[in-house]
Amino acid sequence: MDISLDAFLGVSLWEFAALAAAAVLVGFSKTAVSGANTVSLAVFAAVLPARESTGVLLPILIAGDVLAVLTYRRHAHWPTLWRLFPAVAGGVVVGTVFLMWADDAVVRTSIGAILLLMAGVTLWRRRAPADGADGADAAALSPVSPPSPRSRLKAPSYGVLGGFTTMVANAGGPVMSMYLLSAGFRKLSFLGTSAWFFLIVNTSKVPFSVGLGLIDAHSLLLDAALVLFVVPGALIGKAAVHRINQRLFEQLVIGATVLGGLQLLLR
Repeated sequence: MDISLDAFLGVSLWEFAALAAAAVLVGFSKTAVSGANTVSLAVFAAVLPARESTGVLLPILIAGDVLAVLTYRRHAHWPTLWRLFPAVAGGVVVGTVFLMWADDAVVRTSIGAILLLMAGVTLWRRRAPADGADGADAAALSPVSPPSPRSRLKAPSYGVLGGFTTMVANAGGPVMSMYLLSAGFRKLSFLGTSAWFFLIVNTSKVPFSVGLGLIDAHSLLLDAALVLFVVPGALIGKAAVHRINQRLFEQLVIGATVLGGLQLLLR
């Protein structure tokens, strides 16, 4: 079976199992802990050639985005999204230019560095006073607080960085998570705004990825075999979002992200 799977999808049985587990985590992250799919990113980049992994992962992420939008579509804060999109578009263009000349080794090193950077950013954010993002806090389930004028000034910088990281490594989740939390978003509004943001941004990246050769018939065949694993992850996330111990989970995600980044840098 291992040989036939390798001939059909280009991966061994154990590699496919690792990718399937990463797809489950994508679904979970989209409906429970946004940004946790940096672990999935590390797994895809470890199993597949780093440059190719971004193209295979993108449709998996879009499937997760669709499920997240179906779950939290009424909780989005659209004024925030409209402030972000212009800067994100600029970041996506910069990321596309980067991918035009970067080879697999450069992309692998870049993904590893981005993962470590995002882990560092997340650790820095966790040092700030608690803002009600813990899953056990009932107040964290209330609607979003209106973004302050100061948070609006952050949109361009966060948007460009988020657009670049999501185009190069599908790693925009931690950047956007930090922005939305710093802007005062509570859990459901955070998830709803994040769901619409990544559905729109990831869908807009498809033509760029096709043009760069990152998405082709072979990658879509592997996606077709993996996409069903996103569904149970999303269902688990939806059931766990009100019960999850987010502080412990974030610690595990940060640790796994650091290990994944180091693995890519030292590979």
